[in-house]
Amino acid sequence: MINWQYFPKSHSAPDHLRGIVSDFERNLNNIDSQNFTLSSNEVLEKLRGGLQELGFKVETGKKHIEKIKVPVLFGRNGSLEKSFDADGYNSTTKTVIEIEAGRGVTNFQFLKDLFQACMMHDVEYLCIAVRNLYIFKKDFETVVNFFDTLYASNRLSLPLKGILIIGY
Repeated sequence: MINWQYFPKSHSAPDHLRGIVSDFERNLNNIDSQNFTLSSNEVLEKLRGGLQELGFKVETGKKHIEKIKVPVLFGRNGSLEKSFDADGYNSTTKTVIEIEAGRGVTNFQFLKDLFQACMMHDVEYLCIAVRNLYIFKKDFETVVNFFDTLYASNRLSLPLKGILIIGY
């Protein structure tokens, strides 16, 4: 089953993010973490076509030319000084998507994804996909609980309009 939660909870998820959820739902039989132990790159491969139909530029490999660079800092004469890689980026909806597998929670990769999205130029929405289940741990629930706490405490203001967490 695909699970998802949009933050802040006081807003409904925008249509463009619901499109991402639909892509995950269409591919559930190929990516379900209760049945498969796919790497994040393998999950991204199965979702690539649907994400591209939604207007995303999607990483195609690990070589420099195959990565999606999202600007962070600009240098002299407007040159790109610093960027972060993303699994996917839609410049029209200003949305970054990151798909995580085993290290999504174990190595707190979801926090790095949050930090990087907050630093990226022209990014308003972040989608983080994690496994529902990883080695008997409920990664989706762990990430949602973290964001519940972050938003409920109201002690940290994020420069993003919204965050979508997907469990696959």
